[in-house]
Amino acid sequence: MLVMMCMAAAVWTLLGPRPAVLRLARTLGHEPNVGEIADAARTRVAAIRDRRREPERWRVAVIELCDAMAAELTVGRTPGDAYATAVAGLDPRVARQLPTSGPDPPFARLEHLAASPGAEGLRLLAACWRIGAERGGTLGSVLDGLAKALRDEQAQRQEIATQLAGPRATARLLAALPLLGLAMAAGMGADPLGFLFGSLPGGACLTLGLSLDVTGLWWTRRLARAAEEVR
Repeated sequence: MLVMMCMAAAVWTLLGPRPAVLRLARTLGHEPNVGEIADAARTRVAAIRDRRREPERWRVAVIELCDAMAAELTVGRTPGDAYATAVAGLDPRVARQLPTSGPDPPFARLEHLAASPGAEGLRLLAACWRIGAERGGTLGSVLDGLAKALRDEQAQRQEIATQLAGPRATARLLAALPLLGLAMAAGMGADPLGFLFGSLPGGACLTLGLSLDVTGLWWTRRLARAAEEVR
């Protein structure tokens, strides 16, 4: 029970409505509605998940962009027309961020956008397009090869992520074990919360424990991200 209460408090702190919003609502005479709070929490959760999926969405979109441009160039379209047609078939959340194709190829804008997490392949696309425009050559076959290389890189990244799923789950479990310890202490008749929040030694233990717990999670996440980087 204590573990569930602690987890609920953490979720409320992270995803619940902000205190300023609640104070404003009370000032205006409008009491917070449970349904509105739940909707706000769901919206924030969806936004967080969407941001986390953004790099993956970009990687898939860049591969699809290279594939589609290569197909359009094969049937005789110009690079600008092939790019415009390919962008139109991408995920709208990605397509609206890509530059439009005007009289001049959008090399600089593609390279600037390549700084976004997951969009690194746009820099290679812009380089291939620039070389094809300046020196000629079969841009379609080059982009087809680029798409295959990016797809292999993506497959390798997914394989690494699968292998890291176990260590990540173990790290989360270890981080949650202190809550189990609190529950066990409370079940044996002790007062762990009173000790942690009501005494100086308890406060020191709480601060040190939380610091080590957060540091462990941060370090594990950093190691996992370093392992996921495809060299």
